[in-house]
Parts: sequence; C-alpha cells; structure tokens
Amino acid sequence: MKMVSQLVIMISTVVFVSFCESLSYIWPLPWNCTWGNQTLSVDPSLSLLVNGNSLIVQQAFQRYKRIIFKHGSNLPPTGLHYHINSLHIFLKSDDEELQLGTDESYSLLVTKTDPHSIVGGITIQANSVYGALRALETISQLCIFNYEAKTVEIYKAPWFIQDKPRFSYRGLMLDTSRHYYPLSVIKQIIDSMAYAKLNVLHWHIIDEESFPLEVPTYPNLWKGAYSKWERYTVEDAYEIVSFAKMRGINVMAEVDVPGHAESWGVGYPDLWPSLSCREPLDVSKNFTFDVILGILRDMRKIFPFELFHLGGDEVNTGCWSSTPHVKQWLQEHNMTAKEAYQYFVVKAQELALSLNWTPVNWEETFNSFPEKLNPQTVVHNWLGGGVCPKAVSKGFRCIFSNQGFWYLDHLDVPWDDVYYADPLEGIRDVFEQKLVLGGEVCMWGETADPSNVQQTIWPRAAAAAERLWSNKEATSSRSSAQLALKRLEYFRCLLTRRGVQAAPVKNKYARTAPVGPGSCYAQ
Repeated sequence: MKMVSQLVIMISTVVFVSFCESLSYIWPLPWNCTWGNQTLSVDPSLSLLVNGNSLIVQQAFQRYKRIIFKHGSNLPPTGLHYHINSLHIFLKSDDEELQLGTDESYSLLVTKTDPHSIVGGITIQANSVYGALRALETISQLCIFNYEAKTVEIYKAPWFIQDKPRFSYRGLMLDTSRHYYPLSVIKQIIDSMAYAKLNVLHWHIIDEESFPLEVPTYPNLWKGAYSKWERYTVEDAYEIVSFAKMRGINVMAEVDVPGHAESWGVGYPDLWPSLSCREPLDVSKNFTFDVILGILRDMRKIFPFELFHLGGDEVNTGCWSSTPHVKQWLQEHNMTAKEAYQYFVVKAQELALSLNWTPVNWEETFNSFPEKLNPQTVVHNWLGGGVCPKAVSKGFRCIFSNQGFWYLDHLDVPWDDVYYADPLEGIRDVFEQKLVLGGEVCMWGETADPSNVQQTIWPRAAAAAERLWSNKEATSSRSSAQLALKRLEYFRCLLTRRGVQAAPVKNKYARTAPVGPGSCYAQ
C-alpha cells in the first residue's frame, strides 16, 4: 500500500495536457498526457514487480522486453548507471477473463528511479491485466534505441499518460477461406494487431470456396478444404484463441449461413438443394440445421467470446424456388423464398442463442426483416453509410465496417479516408451512441494470401485502430492531418522494425512497393 500511496502523490503533482497532439511517435494517440524534457536510459535488466499472479502479464513483460531490447541485448555490460531499472504494475484485479467490454484503461508514469524511494522508474496502474498489456505497448513505443550510446532511451521524460479505448470492439476480420493462412501467419497478424491496440480477430474461417476447419461431429465437412494440407485442426483453433488471449485479443468466429456455404456440400452433398443449386443451404431439410447445430456445439468448446457471427449476407434464394423438393416445402409452409431466408436466419440465431452466444449478422438481415431479428442481434454494417444510425434507433447494437472506407481489399482507399471514417457518424443521441460497439477493418482474401496480406492490412488498419481507440476531438480535425500522417509514418516504420511487412503510407494503391530508394520515414 505504501507504493500505491507514493504513486498517487507523484501523479497528483502532474499537470495534465489535454490530448497529446504534439507527440510524434505514439500510436494510437493516448487520451491525456504530460511530458518533460529529460532523456532517461533504460536498464536491459529491467525488473518487473507486479501484484497478483497473472501469467498473461508476466509473459507480456518478457515479450515486450525482447522487443524493447532487440538491439544490443548480447552486448557486454557498459558500466553505465541507468536511470530506469524497474517496472511496477499495480492491478486492481488479476482476473484473466476476456470478454466484450473488459476494462483496458491504464495510467502510466515514467520517472527517473530514485535510489531513496521504492517508487520510480516505470509505473503502471490498471484495472485489469489487459489494461496493463495496453500500457506495455505504449511503453515499448516510448523506448528508442540510441545507436551511438547503444542504450535504450526514453525521451521527453517524465511522462504521465492516462489512456483508455473509445470503443470496446476494435476488430480486424481475416478471411481464411479464399486463401489459406498457416498458423504462423495468423499469429503474426495477431501480434501486429496488439501493436495497434486492436482487440477482436473476426475469423471468417469458412466460405463457399473452402471449409478448412475440423468439425468432429461432422468429420466430412473439411473435405471442402482446398487440400489435405490446408486445414485447421481443433487443436489449431484452440492455439489461435489462446495465443490471441495472451495479447488481449478476443476471437470471434463466423459461420456464414445460409449463403456462402457451397463448400459444405463437398463432404455432405445433402446440404445442397441439388447438384445444380449448391447454395444457399437447403432450407427444407432438418439435416441442414442438425449440421449447423453440430458445428456450433463443437465451436462453442473452442471460442469463449460471447459474440458469434452468423453471416446472412448476399443470399440469392432464386434456386430454392426452382428446385422441386424445396419449392414443394415452401408451398407446404406457405412461404416465399424471401420468407424462407428470414426463417433460416432466425432459426440459426436461435441455435446460437441456445449455446449462450450473442448473434452477429451482416446488415442484409436487418435491412430485410429487422422486426424478426432477435433483440440481442448485433448488426454488422458493410454495404454503406447510414446503417448503424438506423439499427441503433431500433435498439440494436451495431459494428461499423463501411466498405467504402474499411474494406482493406479496396486497394484504392487512401489512409486518410480510412482515418476519418467514424462509427458514430449520423448518431447524435448519447444512448444510441452507446449501442455502437465499435468497428472493424475487413481483410477479404480473394487477392491476398501469405505473400501480401500484411502489406494489405498495414498501415491502413492502424488508421482505423486510432479512430477506434483515441479521443475523437483530438483526432478529427483535418488541420491535424499532417501530425497524424507523421505519426502514422513513424508507426509504419515501427511495424517494419518488428518484422511486419507494412506498406508505405502514401502509396496511391495499398500494398504497392516503394517507387524508389529512400528512408522508411519518407515514403
């Protein structure tokens, strides 16, 4: 308690600077901070003192220590007296449960170590282990390697930062159906998400082209994979979820029904209405819903996140009406094909809800039959603007992914269009604003595979990440664009230093290679 009391006294003497506009190298921008004019060296033998027994915090400290001291870690001792030799983390709770809305706020104090005090160096206060993780990322960005002195230094100290996310849901969607990504690549993407403080990996595992996931209850489903070598075992999926959690990232899986499901019939042809009508899934058969329930039950054992994506987009019901047995079923149930689409979506929602999942659906379901959707439904916008305002006005929660700005496969969208798109656009009511969970950038995989996916994601995903994390008033002025560009260029170079294949910021088309020689910081 003495350490905490001393920390409170030190913090109380700090004068806040509202926002941090003049910072040149922290991304996303912290909410409030103050800084000084000192340069402090950091001991490569930096020690950690933390209350509680969080393995996540312990491992994160070691992970960030390797990042911070990447240069010179094997150099012999220099005999230097380092200004900072300890990192203290004070956690209100070391509970490691991770769900939507888990507190990620933190306070960070960086001062010169006082040999006469037990407080000094780097100090973090956080309500959860995941707030501590976000603070460690900020610290890693403050630490700069001095090539002349061969030491890690923190400039503009002492620092005091108070930070929190603007939105609870800050996502990246990864499509592993259009092209297969090995586990190592998915893990690299998860690591890079943590660098930008994103916290949800929306794993679009399955689509019409391939079904790569093992489903023990229906083992023939992954016959729909591209090959025997392009699959994910149950153990693989567990590994991804665990790896992501260690970085404060939830994994939301998606099973897109009833459309985008042709690959299911490779293993179970009865799921196709006919050989000439391979999607949508056959609405007339109980077997279809048995398979969906089996998939969901198996996946519920793997994915603990409370949200589950059921798709529901781009459903062309034409061949239901032209397939004899489905047409007969429609007539017997006095349904049109459009009404059968509604029936299918609602029934899939009921199955997910029975497993204690909250259903997420693409916006077509809301656009077509909002009054029939379960009230817990999260509407996922993608087609264009104005959907989230309509959804929240009817009491639904919403995720923003307007394809005009946040679809990363749209290579002609420049960084600033990504940056200035806002999930709350057109929503003025404070209660309705709270129904917008946040947003996500979407990495559809038709033209991306392990050879180019990272440079397609980054750095534009970071532009959205700051919009989802930082104070809107500090980042919304077009007059601040040059400051934002400077910081984003710096962050892009930070990503490349960490091994992330991020493309130059100002390319006319995303993932385009540099046009000529030059500094990373001027491309």
